[in-house]
Amino acid sequence: MSAAPRPEPATEGRGELATAAGSNEVATAVATEAAKSAVPPRSRRTARAFSIEDLRGLARRRLPRAVFDFFDGGSEDEATLRDNRAAYQRVRLMPKVLVDVSKVDTRTTLLGASSSLPIAIAPTGAVGFGWRGGDVAIARAAAAFGIPYALSTSATASIERIASEAGGCLWFQCYILSRRDFTLGLIERARVAGYEALMITVDLAVGGKRERDFRNDFSIPFKFTPKNVLDFATRPRWAFDMLLKGVPSLENLEGFTPAATSAASQASSVGRNYDPSFDWDRLREIRDVWKKKLIVKGIVRPDDAERAAALGVDAVVVSNHGGRQLDDGIATLDALPGVVAAIGDRVPVLVDGGVRRGRDVVKALALGATGVLIGRATLYGACAAGEAGAYRAIEILREELVRTMQLCGVPRVSDITPDLVRHDVRAA
Repeated sequence: MSAAPRPEPATEGRGELATAAGSNEVATAVATEAAKSAVPPRSRRTARAFSIEDLRGLARRRLPRAVFDFFDGGSEDEATLRDNRAAYQRVRLMPKVLVDVSKVDTRTTLLGASSSLPIAIAPTGAVGFGWRGGDVAIARAAAAFGIPYALSTSATASIERIASEAGGCLWFQCYILSRRDFTLGLIERARVAGYEALMITVDLAVGGKRERDFRNDFSIPFKFTPKNVLDFATRPRWAFDMLLKGVPSLENLEGFTPAATSAASQASSVGRNYDPSFDWDRLREIRDVWKKKLIVKGIVRPDDAERAAALGVDAVVVSNHGGRQLDDGIATLDALPGVVAAIGDRVPVLVDGGVRRGRDVVKALALGATGVLIGRATLYGACAAGEAGAYRAIEILREELVRTMQLCGVPRVSDITPDLVRHDVRAA
């Protein structure tokens, strides 16, 4: 199915925009019901994948090193990347016993909408380089499970295409680009397409220094070099797909992003085009323009969380961009309790970074999170086997979450309370 036409923001009349928004919402609803009623996608490739790490291994074997490292890596020494995962290992569970857990209910509410799991899909960019159509694949898997999906500005599928082909509960993650009119245009397109929430990422004043990309001569858009051509040749199926069908584009950024021309811009071509002047006043302007749910992603400090709450945001995501921005930043699970203490009684607090097991979801909820965002988990699945792989990733986490809740004596999400966890001082 081809992408829907892109409306020009700020030039159409209010009535025309309302009509367009209504038709897009109908299309989204149709796509949502189709996704929920579809037969679950299956793949022989993922049949023996029993963990997210198994899916990671499948993705690694299928992709050229440069492409896998782009998804898998972090910034500089990758200390933040590693510590995001280690933080979950520093928390131990204190299970309750003799509780009836014959039936487990994982349903919850995220931003006022029902979700089958306390999980949403985090925005992940350039997924189409790992699996053609990967953005749609992940979004459809999310819709099938009845959980929210956040589309990245730097996705390889447009705002309109995701709405028409995937449906479900859609959030749009917006980077603040140097061209203000372009940023506002993206926000307007999301509104017209019927997205339920806008997510503003605030930890990208500039792009992170992602050294794996430098070493691999990897950039987006691609700049072919002898080194990366040899790397691509090691995965002939992937390479032939790119040669025959062309390199995917960052569809939401068409007409904006220039090609990377130097090593300094390779780690994130879009990074050169972020607006480092974006501040609280500009965020307030977006709050005034966007009338639906507003999420701020990239907060780790309680005082920043307080300012966001006072500004009127509907949720915050404790995030360090998966360890891809500031290295030696605090692990998100370590930052979570402080943010929850500051605003958790007023504003829902979500957390991302390092979630690889269903038990990680329980730990995050016990520390006060309303829900978690997963990015690399479904990304590994999609890179391994497309929609079937993304579906398998969510399925694995759901199965592990249910089992952990049973073993911990908590049959409902609301039963997951702070007394369920302890910090392991030996792992600190």
